[in-house]
Amino acid sequence: MSHLCLSILFLLFVPMPFEATSQAIDTELTVLLELKRQLGNPSALAHWNSSSSPCDWPEINCTDNSVTEVHLRDKNITVGVPPTICGLKNLTYLDLYNNFIPGEFPTLYNCSKLEFLDLSQNYFVGPLPDEIDRLSTLVYLDISGNNFSGDIPPSIGRLPELSTLNIVQNQFKGTFPKEIGNLSKLEVLEMAYNEFVPMKIPPEFGQLTNLRYLWMTQTNLIGEMPESFNNLSNLEHLDLAINNLEGPIPSRLFSLKNLTRVYLFHNKLSGKIPKSVSALSLIEIDLSMNDLTGSIPEDFGKLQHLESLNLAYNQLTGELPTSISQLPALRDFRIFQNKLSGVLPSEFGLHSKLEGFEVSENQFSGQLPENLCAGGVLLGVIAYTNNLSGRIPESLGNCPTLRTIQLHNNKFSGELPQRLWTTFNLSTLLLTNNSFSGKLPSRLAWNMSRMEISNNKFSGEIPTGIASWSNLVVFQASNNLFSGKIPKEITSLSGLTTLLLDGNDFSGELPSEIISWRSLTTLDVSNNKLSGEIPVAFGSLPDLLDLDLSENQFSGKIPSEIGNLRLTSLNFSSNQLVGKIPKQLNNLAFETSFLQNSDLCADQPILKLPDCNSKLHQPDKLSTKCIAMIVALSLLASTIILLLSFFLVRDYRRKKHGQYLATWKLTSFQRLGFTKSNILSDLTENNHIGSGGSGKVYRIVVNRSGESVAVKKIWNSKEVDHKLEKEFLAEVEILSNIRHSNIVKLLCCISSEDSKLLVYEYMENQSLDRWLHGNKRSPIPGMNSVHHADAVLDWPRRLQIAVGAAQGLCYMHHECLVPIIHRDVKSSNILLDSEFNAKIADFGLAKMLSRHASAHSMSTVAGSFGYLAPEYAYTTKVNAKVDVYSFGVVLLELVTGREANSADENLNLAEWAWQQFSEDKPIVEILDPEVKEASYLEEMILVYKVGILCTHASPSNRPSMKEVSHILRNCYLPDGHAAKKVGSNFDVAPLLGRDTPYLSGYKHSEKGSAEDDNMINIV
Repeated sequence: MSHLCLSILFLLFVPMPFEATSQAIDTELTVLLELKRQLGNPSALAHWNSSSSPCDWPEINCTDNSVTEVHLRDKNITVGVPPTICGLKNLTYLDLYNNFIPGEFPTLYNCSKLEFLDLSQNYFVGPLPDEIDRLSTLVYLDISGNNFSGDIPPSIGRLPELSTLNIVQNQFKGTFPKEIGNLSKLEVLEMAYNEFVPMKIPPEFGQLTNLRYLWMTQTNLIGEMPESFNNLSNLEHLDLAINNLEGPIPSRLFSLKNLTRVYLFHNKLSGKIPKSVSALSLIEIDLSMNDLTGSIPEDFGKLQHLESLNLAYNQLTGELPTSISQLPALRDFRIFQNKLSGVLPSEFGLHSKLEGFEVSENQFSGQLPENLCAGGVLLGVIAYTNNLSGRIPESLGNCPTLRTIQLHNNKFSGELPQRLWTTFNLSTLLLTNNSFSGKLPSRLAWNMSRMEISNNKFSGEIPTGIASWSNLVVFQASNNLFSGKIPKEITSLSGLTTLLLDGNDFSGELPSEIISWRSLTTLDVSNNKLSGEIPVAFGSLPDLLDLDLSENQFSGKIPSEIGNLRLTSLNFSSNQLVGKIPKQLNNLAFETSFLQNSDLCADQPILKLPDCNSKLHQPDKLSTKCIAMIVALSLLASTIILLLSFFLVRDYRRKKHGQYLATWKLTSFQRLGFTKSNILSDLTENNHIGSGGSGKVYRIVVNRSGESVAVKKIWNSKEVDHKLEKEFLAEVEILSNIRHSNIVKLLCCISSEDSKLLVYEYMENQSLDRWLHGNKRSPIPGMNSVHHADAVLDWPRRLQIAVGAAQGLCYMHHECLVPIIHRDVKSSNILLDSEFNAKIADFGLAKMLSRHASAHSMSTVAGSFGYLAPEYAYTTKVNAKVDVYSFGVVLLELVTGREANSADENLNLAEWAWQQFSEDKPIVEILDPEVKEASYLEEMILVYKVGILCTHASPSNRPSMKEVSHILRNCYLPDGHAAKKVGSNFDVAPLLGRDTPYLSGYKHSEKGSAEDDNMINIV
């Protein structure tokens, strides 16, 4: 047959590729247009039409002119995924990340070639289907950030091609199967933040020999880590933090050659750290908050790439290997709260750019290493509660980056390096309980806010240059050798809250012009040689709570104005005071406040003081017996009448009071040290401290020690306001069942037919709103004038408040048996105790949700303008993200100093902040100038960015409170331990999962290593 005939036959019987391809794409076009219709025709897909090829649409990728990839992330999809999509026969890639898709796991079993499936950050509910193994071609599966629940089915272990499995942060409360260990190609396994039933890690997980990334933070793990983990030869990143693991660390874990990061903190691991450490690529090791014993392995000194070593909160003993101080990459070294001893190696700081050095609460002796700041980036030296001695190294005085020095409870001596007092960024200097000597400088570091030097041997006078210490908030200098007068210049420190000068040799009079001390809460000048009269101006200090002038030589009368103070402790004992004490102080709360002042008295004294009336001169005796008898008889008759009246009135009052008390019912939620009579008898205007939408608030002293409670009177009407009654019942129901250090404690409720009283712990520093914005408004009724609080509320304290409030909300949302949505989070509902610890308050609008529901319908909009999440405008369905939005506004208040409703004439604070953000304006320009300091800029910028993320218009684009709390806690650690360095490239990889729901708020890698996929930077 000729070539021509063969060609003709070929053309007749073989279909043309173009025609077949054209027909296939037409079919896929029909499928996609039907898919668009079933998805509700979202506006983001308006360009999907029949006049163009799907391969030209930005959401579609084609291979050989056939649809293989569909990218529908961030398309505002609010309906379920229809099976129609599997009409795309060559579909391999489906991305539905960050929408509002409800319902159960979608039916995609006819997508026979599907390799990549991302359903993360949606509203999916219910269990994973048992038949999930029908998706047998899957290589990548991400369902994180949903509400999937129940058990993980064993069938998930029958996905032979799977390399990435991400189920982070769902509502799984059942079990996970050992069959996951059968996924031989698995490289990334992420299961963090799920409340599984307490489970051991299956030994079968040790079969995952291709595993590079394992993340199981806070998944309720128990038992020992399986020894089979020694087989994970490709493991790079291991995070099993915040669980209940116990027993030893697998013997060869630190010998896995590819291992770079190990996070095992906050478990119950015991035994010794494995001595053999040959994973020379290790960058970060965190074994803190366990029960590890023994010594630190010498092999740690071989880890030339190690940047961070955290072994804090363990039971480690022995000396530090010298080789650790020679590591060239080490920047963060934390071994506090162990039982380590010996001398600190002298080479720390010489071989690496050390940023954090925390060795407190051990048994170290000898001197501090001389060259800690040789790298020029040291932020803190925290070495308190050891046996360290000698002088502070001179080199620390030449360290401009230094923010905090905490050396209290040691045996240091000698004078401080002169330049240390003025180190540029130093804000905290804690030297109490040592033997330091020398005099105070006239100039101090511009940023110094906290200086505690009590129980040392400092001497001389307080310099008049103290007026330049303008940012000082706490000054504790008790029990030193100071002498001379207390200079009047000290009264110019307007931000001062605590001043302790007791146990010195001061003499002369106290400064009388103290008007600038508007922030002072504690003043103790006891046990000195001070004399003169007590300044009348003390009575005008609005926040003074603790006043101790005892063991001095004060004379004259106690100013009556002092009676107007709301003091919790007072001591004027052992002076030379005379006259009548203020009537408000004639109270058992001050029973020991006036001892050894022989010429003090009181009107009708309750305290052990003479009656002032008994000291008055009596009239001259009359000379005639007649007048004497008349007077005697008159007195006798008057006495009889008074006694009869007294008993009649007493019996009537007792009866009346008993009837009155009987109408009230006390329901206790805590162990109480008072009765309902204590509360009811003091509900007077003198104790009224504020008012709110649901009634008045009183402060009532309930015992002799001066302990106070706050009482909210909900209503007082014969016709009960049912809305207020509903608020009352909601608040009692919630607060009586939860216990958390960052949620205000409800002690009891007292109710009658027409009034309801809620009795709380008293919060000395009242509301955050008052401190941030009180100076911008009229005083709150019943309160003293509000001072300029920003001078007191410095950035470390603001950050402390943000962390505390976040922890309270996180507990409500994620840790309560029944989740709680507050619905009215705002700065006026964040209360502050005497140490400025934040507590969430006012649950009158809160609702309790079932964990099985993603949202709850509200009949009416609740909350406060400026804090309301935008979804209130178009739906009555809300979830915990409304609280996240409101808390974001609070964070913006903290960093900008602006009020929620007054950022701009036409915009509230959240809208204004987003406008600044979208216009890419320099963040530093919008930070609160009152606290905007160079040493805190990175932390402030981070918190601002978290506020931006929290106030995203779309609920699914906001982080959870668990994520917010983790970020803020990583920025701030209590007890003086410095946090890791944060900033524009803050690494939240240990805290958040890949592709968390933040649009332009985050950068994340869509391709690359598993570690890159979990690296999320705030931008």
